[in-house]
Amino acid sequence: MGATERVAEAAGEALDAVAEVVRSDAALLEDDLAEFLGSLTAPGAVAAQSVYEAALRRSLYEPVADAVGSKVGQEALPPTAGAPGGDRAPLRPSMVYWAYRNYRGFPDETGHDVAEADLAVVRRAAVAVRVMLKAFVAIDDIQDGSDVRYGEPALHVTHGVPLALNTGSWLIAAVLRHAADPAVVDSLVRAVESGFTGQAVDLSTRTAETRAELIAAPLEERVAYWESLAALKTGTLFRMPLDSALAGLRVVDDEQYVLDAAMRQLGLASQLFNDLTDFVPEFGGGRIHEDYDGLSNRVFLELLDPESSQSAQPSLSGEALKSYVLGHPKLESTLLALAAEAVLLKREAKESVYRVCRSDRSAAYFDLTIERKGHLIDRLHETLQQRSGA
Repeated sequence: MGATERVAEAAGEALDAVAEVVRSDAALLEDDLAEFLGSLTAPGAVAAQSVYEAALRRSLYEPVADAVGSKVGQEALPPTAGAPGGDRAPLRPSMVYWAYRNYRGFPDETGHDVAEADLAVVRRAAVAVRVMLKAFVAIDDIQDGSDVRYGEPALHVTHGVPLALNTGSWLIAAVLRHAADPAVVDSLVRAVESGFTGQAVDLSTRTAETRAELIAAPLEERVAYWESLAALKTGTLFRMPLDSALAGLRVVDDEQYVLDAAMRQLGLASQLFNDLTDFVPEFGGGRIHEDYDGLSNRVFLELLDPESSQSAQPSLSGEALKSYVLGHPKLESTLLALAAEAVLLKREAKESVYRVCRSDRSAAYFDLTIERKGHLIDRLHETLQQRSGA
């Protein structure tokens, strides 16, 4: 075996070792999540002894179990016999655990009391973040009128809007209590505030006043509007896991700023991906051309032209706006440019994170965690390049 082959083999073995740690951490999170869910819904598992208990089971414990037990997104680590987590459901890595491994070390580097105490904080934070995301989804699906989430009926479809709204709100309170650590709780509260602020801005794009203002605004202002919205909504989903972990681990401010900026970039890249998939059947599937009732889509905002003649202006009507954009001569070039922007944002974000990684193993852990969706951003750009012949 030559030197190059030996280096490649060693790198592969190192990556396998990191992947095993990622899988082990993800399995631990799934165990903690199951225990947390059991603690919430245990009363509902007992045969009802009264009308009150039966009502509580139907109106709270069952919706909670459905909300927390549903899919969370891309399957990251498929079941593998003999590996941590075994052959059960797919495991999803967490940025909370990446922060722990980066700042407190890998299993062969830990073992002291401080690391163990920090692990307890991180374990609770990871559960809180996962469940908080479920709560956001339950409420967001109501506000967006989404009937399907990750291929499953949305919570409000199966349980009705009032119970779904109550369940999402109740879960937020439950996880704030579960997180326990004051710094982690404060971080999560700020994430909730940012998420709901972003949702308010998003909902505003459906009003006649904001739509008229966006159509009349110059491109730079429209893009700034979109970036603020995306940073609050999607960026919060990326920042929340990391921010809560950094708070619990008491990471220095300088590195917090670097990581916060990187997560903001990943949020923008992810939102660009989501906006673009409305126009690309290979990624949008059956939902292509559906999300056109608001002006929060970056593609729409790029193609609006306030300087055009009145007859060429898109109407505030969703169908007229949809026809305007789909027939726009710059649509394909805009899609390609925005896909390239998403790739650049993701690359710059990853490079920023690498600068605070304590080791190559930490960098590999981050890649395995973030690329569960990140690789789709690259694939989307490649697909649009091929489609345009670029």
